[in-house]
Amino acid sequence: MSRHPLEGQKRRKRVGWAALIAGAFASGLLLMGVALFWPSGDSPAPRKVSPFAEPESRLPAVKGEDAGDVERREPLLAIVVGDLGYDPVRDAEWLDFPGKITMSVLPFGPSSRNVAASAQSRGHCVILHVPMEPRSPSPDGTEPFRLRVGMEREEIAERLARMAQEVPQAVGAMNHMGSAFTTDPDSMDAFAETLKKMGYFFVDGATAPDSLGMEASGKAGVAAVQRDVFLDDDPAPEALRRQWEKAVALAKKNGWAVLVCHSRGKTFSALSALIPTLQKEGVRPVTVPELLAESAPSDGPAEGE
Repeated sequence: MSRHPLEGQKRRKRVGWAALIAGAFASGLLLMGVALFWPSGDSPAPRKVSPFAEPESRLPAVKGEDAGDVERREPLLAIVVGDLGYDPVRDAEWLDFPGKITMSVLPFGPSSRNVAASAQSRGHCVILHVPMEPRSPSPDGTEPFRLRVGMEREEIAERLARMAQEVPQAVGAMNHMGSAFTTDPDSMDAFAETLKKMGYFFVDGATAPDSLGMEASGKAGVAAVQRDVFLDDDPAPEALRRQWEKAVALAKKNGWAVLVCHSRGKTFSALSALIPTLQKEGVRPVTVPELLAESAPSDGPAEGE
């Protein structure tokens, strides 16, 4: 018996709808599986060992207009100002610095507490400028509480704890002098282990070319960065500009650079005039914690964690 043409069309429509419904059901199951088993968008916890033990660019990527899908990285410059806490007038001037800086405060000075508290309230990053034993005699007001080669680990930890109580706003530490201390393996291991317990990062001022700051920090699991350029060993204006240009060039070449300077009046004036030029250079000023956070690798926890 032949079927009416309309009946055949209706049958074909019913089959088509059934196929669509079955396909939609299968797609829904597939999407549910993807949602359940696809890795979450959260990045793994960054390593706690120093991301700068072997310098390389690990900075936030931005799209380049000429590169299409090729990514280039935005250079960063961290400026660390040391020796604060011993000159109230000079310290107050740095509180008004027109840019992002990290302020390294010596403990037990006449203005240490005030400058640290004021710096934090104004949004500056504060770290502890830890006096350490130099190779050559260098008398200053920090002699009574310097960290010295041969100290027991307990004494190093106790002295650091007292310094941290004096500057409670500090979130990291940098060495003040220390060409002898930073090159002694036992001393630096004890120092780095104490920083780890305190939750501090470390800025190695590299006052000695053979400093063990980065090595000891890496062993202890302390985030650390080493100084690339010292701005004002020579305070002459032309020398300051040369060092500044060197720091900017390194930031562009490596993706980041760390510039350390004294808290001198002439340095303040020079830096205040130079920091606006970073925008034209395509370099972004950041604090040390920002540099560490934006540059930390995200390939999982370090071995042993």
